[in-house]
Amino acid sequence: MHFDLEALFLAYYSCRRGKRNSTYQLEFEVEYENKLLILQEQLKEASYQIGRSICFVITYPTVREIFAANFVDRVVHHLLINNIEGQIDKTFIWDSFACRKKHGVICGIKRLRQFLNKVTNNKTSNAYYLKLDIKSFFYSIDKKMLYKILTKKIYKLKYNEEKKTNLLKLSKQIISHNPCKKYTLKGDLDLLKSLPKDKSLFTCLPNKGLPIGNLTSQFFANLYLNELDQYIKRELKVKYYLRYADDLLFLSKDINELKRVETAVEKFLAKKLLLDIKKEKTKYGSVYQGIDFIGYIVRPEYVLTRNRTVSNLKKKLYYFNNGLLIDRSLCKEEAVAIHNPPTLEELKDICASINSAFGHLKWSNSYNLRQDLYFNHFGKLSEYLEVQGQLESFRPRKPTS
Repeated sequence: MHFDLEALFLAYYSCRRGKRNSTYQLEFEVEYENKLLILQEQLKEASYQIGRSICFVITYPTVREIFAANFVDRVVHHLLINNIEGQIDKTFIWDSFACRKKHGVICGIKRLRQFLNKVTNNKTSNAYYLKLDIKSFFYSIDKKMLYKILTKKIYKLKYNEEKKTNLLKLSKQIISHNPCKKYTLKGDLDLLKSLPKDKSLFTCLPNKGLPIGNLTSQFFANLYLNELDQYIKRELKVKYYLRYADDLLFLSKDINELKRVETAVEKFLAKKLLLDIKKEKTKYGSVYQGIDFIGYIVRPEYVLTRNRTVSNLKKKLYYFNNGLLIDRSLCKEEAVAIHNPPTLEELKDICASINSAFGHLKWSNSYNLRQDLYFNHFGKLSEYLEVQGQLESFRPRKPTS
């Protein structure tokens, strides 16, 4: 496989973005030019081997098994995605919102509100929604089926035959790799053992499953479910349909139409993609009851933030103000003591976290909530931010008169 050095440098730069201070990036940065030359030679001679992953379990927002690839493999992931994503993403439907440029959470919420206005005739009539969830999605993806779908896409790319062959070889190596055969365990082994059998690569069926945590897995997941998206739009002709990862949302004036859609989607998933619907998460309702989607409760009239999001934010502020912070490097949600007053680095971390949460809140009807958080829960954080001159960025904007 031959990839030019410029492409490898671009892959490295995109890989290190936002991770300049991480241990693995700093280690790779030492003589990184030589390391990229060695990687190029390995790819050219077909001697590149995928390295050891780090396996750990996270508990937020749900308990999940993560396989983090080593830094060299991450560079290779970016190399592949940089070469195929731009052209293939253009073939996806507009209303898929997970892990896509300019198709994030806020874009999805705006689109849902547009759909709600249309399906309810500007809030003058009733309409219904159907929510479907795919059972153990990442662990149920069939690798042979995925590679077959990807092969068709890569053959249509505007590259010469040699480059298409190289991309397919690298894709096959990444897809077929089983991280369970070469990994380092980090954190609590009991947490890993507690995972259900359908929520772990260690216990999923042969030739099934992608590791959560890799850039390639996110793209491959969208590619896999694009087959379903196309079927829903082209064959079923569903007008109001949105997808975020494995969460499917349908809107209609006719609840019987939604029932027909559910049956058709279930059959397509089982026959074409070898996937199942998680029946206990299937939900019907009036759109005026509120739709739980992408972290918000969305109604035609307004948008609310999930209670869990607010609760977690209050918990984070409580930990900070009591001299405690959650150490994200631990697999359990444990509180660990910090310096008092906090170091500048700790203050930057908590500010980034709180600012991200406030950014999420601002897209909902939450002015009073943000006022309450700011005046009643910031506590000592307000004092530190006052000194740093950063308080204004958190202060809720006053309503216009």
